[in-house]
Amino acid sequence: MFDQVARLFGPSTFEASKLKVVFVGDDEKKHPRMLPRTYTFTHSDITSKLTLAISHTIDNSQLQGWYNKLQRDEVLAEWKNINGTMSLHVHCHISGGHFLLDLFARLRYHIFCKELPVVLKAFIHGDKNLFRNYPELEQALAWVYFHSNIPEFNKVECWGPLIEAASSSCGASGIQLEARKCSRGVKVDL
Repeated sequence: MFDQVARLFGPSTFEASKLKVVFVGDDEKKHPRMLPRTYTFTHSDITSKLTLAISHTIDNSQLQGWYNKLQRDEVLAEWKNINGTMSLHVHCHISGGHFLLDLFARLRYHIFCKELPVVLKAFIHGDKNLFRNYPELEQALAWVYFHSNIPEFNKVECWGPLIEAASSSCGASGIQLEARKCSRGVKVDL
């Protein structure tokens, strides 16, 4: 049933005019190559505004308030340099914390999969100086961690190169990624 409900929602599109980018504790022009680098992405269902905080750590102030604690629909991400290979690690909260999230875990999983390409486009657009200085980061692998207390949805998926994951129409749940896309990395000197 939840699969059919999730399909009722139309395709997601990224609108740059709705994105507010905030560099927390950072000046993007002075530190375009600083690691660690994290993204805290939230949105408002009421205004459709998107907020992307770019910082060295997760912007916890953006996650405060009863609405965010109830919804848990933020997306958190961090760049990691593992043995000289860059990759983007994206975290989505599917269920756990209260019974409503558990009840709608399947629907939430499908919605996150459908909306995640928009979020990845927001990362690329919002952090454009980083991608301008290091265009090879667009080829870095995007690893998506779905966090859930329900085993079926508590998993990690490789969505392939970031630029392809941001361009997919329905994310990893609707496309079959070839194993070779997730077996290589992108070397970047930061």
